[in-house]
Amino acid sequence: MPNNPQPRRTPLDDVDRAIIRALADNARLPNNALAAAVGIAPSTCLARVRTLQERGTIRGFRTELDPAAIGLPLQAMISVRLRAHTREQNESFRGTAPDLPGVLAVFHMAGSDDYLLHVGVAGPEALRDFVVDHLTTHPAVAQTRTNLIFEQIPGRRYLDPVR
Repeated sequence: MPNNPQPRRTPLDDVDRAIIRALADNARLPNNALAAAVGIAPSTCLARVRTLQERGTIRGFRTELDPAAIGLPLQAMISVRLRAHTREQNESFRGTAPDLPGVLAVFHMAGSDDYLLHVGVAGPEALRDFVVDHLTTHPAVAQTRTNLIFEQIPGRRYLDPVR
């Protein structure tokens, strides 16, 4: 059995959790305001945020776009089942899927489906074309199933994990 220990994660304390909650609500919060919100000195706050980034707890700060506002009003979740569960097939699809036009997120799944793609497109015809032109023609893809998204309701973003 190979000896591949997982990196040890330092547990988050209450201050770390408060910082994460505040940044999850507003990632553009200036350091002084963040420090005041969590009740610590600005220099301490800056050091804590940097440590959270260095440890990989905070992976980055992103802009969340409204797909409809950028011309992608129709969203769907597309389940993809591969023809074979080989490393080559997985790497082939995994290497291609994130760069397909309209793909907002790619999830590698366990269960009956292998991948779940969150896509945004201009309309029903564009969705059909996406599936036909990019998924069913991919040599690794055996089957797809498309579900339309009526509404996306944000969750609490990892702040209160189930234990």
